[in-house]
Amino acid sequence: MDERIRKHAKILVDWSTEIEEGDNVIIRAHPSAYELVLALYNEIGERKAKPITLMSSNEANRAYMLEHGEGFKTPEHLIELVKASDVFISIRGDDNLASMAEVPGSLVSSHALANQPLMDLLSDMRVSLTQFPTASQAQFAGMSLEEYQNFVWNSIIRDWQEVHDMQELLREKLADTDEVCIEGADTELYLSVKGMNPINSDGKHNLPSGEVYVAPVPEKTEGKIYFDLPVVQSGREIHGVKLEFEGGEVVDHSSDSHEELLASILDTDDGARRLGELGIGTNRDINRFTRNMLFDEKMGDTVHLALGFAVPKSVGEGLQGNKSAIHVDIIKDMKKGKMTFDGETIMENGSYFWE
Repeated sequence: MDERIRKHAKILVDWSTEIEEGDNVIIRAHPSAYELVLALYNEIGERKAKPITLMSSNEANRAYMLEHGEGFKTPEHLIELVKASDVFISIRGDDNLASMAEVPGSLVSSHALANQPLMDLLSDMRVSLTQFPTASQAQFAGMSLEEYQNFVWNSIIRDWQEVHDMQELLREKLADTDEVCIEGADTELYLSVKGMNPINSDGKHNLPSGEVYVAPVPEKTEGKIYFDLPVVQSGREIHGVKLEFEGGEVVDHSSDSHEELLASILDTDDGARRLGELGIGTNRDINRFTRNMLFDEKMGDTVHLALGFAVPKSVGEGLQGNKSAIHVDIIKDMKKGKMTFDGETIMENGSYFWE
């Protein structure tokens, strides 16, 4: 076994989810991630916790959704399993990243709505989402398998306490901010984050991580924004997304490809046209677009906005965050852009205020 797999597992157990004796642990993984699951069982066994593994597969999801059709029901048996657990680790590693391409966007949205109660439960647990490097993901990212393995583990095997301390400078400034402005090509967008609770994402819930994010005030986003990096949804790439906001809601939208898929995302539910997240990427070991949002949204020199669900802990006390069954991140490269907090320059042309 590659020693980096053991290090990956150790970070997941010790840092990301802090597994302790007696914890009930769910691991959801694709069979291709078997070695990481094995390493996790070693670590979990050493701590005398109790693991159970569920298979995850987009091929299986495709078969289920196409055969089932509309009208998905909430999986109550899975809800009960999660309620009885303390930790949930999800490992991506599908061997066919295009397996969901023929599934209509309406089915994907309907399935997401049925699973919303599960997402609500997971938001209050010790959860980590991570990636096992596979040949399919390497191909999708335009790399050899060896190159992709190096890329993945370089972004994961880091001193996460050091990352936390650096990002805390940014989190503290965002916590004192009322209005964020993002400027760039075909972009002038104003978001209110007044009273909201910025989160220092330091490898605790996503691995890799490297971002600071916050829930915007749902009704207070104004202006327009152009995203120069594509949205990857159900194996399809939506290029050149443009959104225009009034009163916090998307009132106009367009894209250079798969505009019908973008429309289906926005029509998922009442909250799908509002923002659930503003994120600022800081991970300089993620230095190229890989078509994997778990990595891409953490890239240094970028910001991202998420349509839909606001992570509850990023919502200020006594305030309301956006509610939705979806959470779709869209990335903007800021190498030729500017972001300000209440008029103070925080990022300009890819450089942060501390650099």
